[in-house]
Amino acid sequence: MNINDYKNLFREELLKSCVPFWLEHGIDHEYGGILNCLDREGEVYSEDKSVWMQGRAGWMFSYIYNRIEKKQEYLDIAKSCIDFASKYCIDRDGRMFFTVTRDGKPLRKRRYWFSETFYIMANAEYALASGEKEYLETAKKYFSFVYAIYRNLASDPFKITPKSNSETRNMKTLAEPMILFNVAAVLRNADTENFDYYTDQMSLLAKEIKNFYKPEFHATFENISADDNSVLLSSAPCRVINPGHDIEYAWFLLEEGVRKNDSEMISLSKTIFDDAFAFGWDKEYGGILYFKDILGKPVEAYEHDMKLWWPHNEAVIASLMLFKVTGEQKYFDIFEQVCSYAFGHFSDRKYGEWFGYLRRDGKPTEPPCKGHTYKGPFHVMRMLAKGLEILETL
Repeated sequence: MNINDYKNLFREELLKSCVPFWLEHGIDHEYGGILNCLDREGEVYSEDKSVWMQGRAGWMFSYIYNRIEKKQEYLDIAKSCIDFASKYCIDRDGRMFFTVTRDGKPLRKRRYWFSETFYIMANAEYALASGEKEYLETAKKYFSFVYAIYRNLASDPFKITPKSNSETRNMKTLAEPMILFNVAAVLRNADTENFDYYTDQMSLLAKEIKNFYKPEFHATFENISADDNSVLLSSAPCRVINPGHDIEYAWFLLEEGVRKNDSEMISLSKTIFDDAFAFGWDKEYGGILYFKDILGKPVEAYEHDMKLWWPHNEAVIASLMLFKVTGEQKYFDIFEQVCSYAFGHFSDRKYGEWFGYLRRDGKPTEPPCKGHTYKGPFHVMRMLAKGLEILETL
């Protein structure tokens, strides 16, 4: 396939498969927001709503409107998801729930603040698309709220104990600075008056993210010691590597490195991607494994050797972006390698959208699903939209 073939593929998959699937099956016309638990054909199998997905869908449809195709229905969907989250998904302490009922009654709240970060992204991108400043103000308010908790400038008002007793094992996780780095980039694009502030925070976050990459292991760890940035090899959870996560934050850093013309950040991005892809690619069956132990020991998570949709989405973006930035043929070869596997195994030509979970041998789990608490109109569509943008420049 040549560049034009890929452009056509990405555009068709985005606008003729994924977007129509969610427009037809996922929109809650009665209560607002999006219904995220859909089976292969798009039938709703659970009415409980993921708060993550309200924010992710709000951002995604706003992004498509801003970058790909200016259709009013995209803005209407984004606004519906954001307004549903604003009305029903915020607890009295300011923190957001994790899941709610279809009509917005609270079900579950978790210790981390990812619901809030996706809500920030949605409000910021929608404000950019619609020009409605109150959404930008909401994004700024919640960024300050979450960032203060992360920096220990304010206590978590929900006061849930951490996963591990910090007096016994004081750990920090990659996911927190990684998501805040991405959120700051989205908000910076909308809140241009405070461009330098977000850039400064991203620089700090990038330094913290760098601590998770350990060159002696050629890997990025999900968890490291909060005291000295060391790795704890005696604990199985601390040895786990998530190649998809590493590939995702590699292109986060690469995008910022290119913007700043920072050769060190670009070089680090390449190294992180190279190591993660080499470690994660399944040489027997193809595809990217979900979790691996850095010492090759058993992994606690049962899904460790499954193939999930989103690491492949991130690898497509990262490899194509690296090809554009470096001009190195090996990255286009990897792009084609991942596309061949991902479009060949995850994309559903019959009913549209992508399967979420494959077994190690590449066959979908049964019964297959297109959406659930963690999967919705986000990773696949972000890959297609950003991929299309990059391809248009090649």
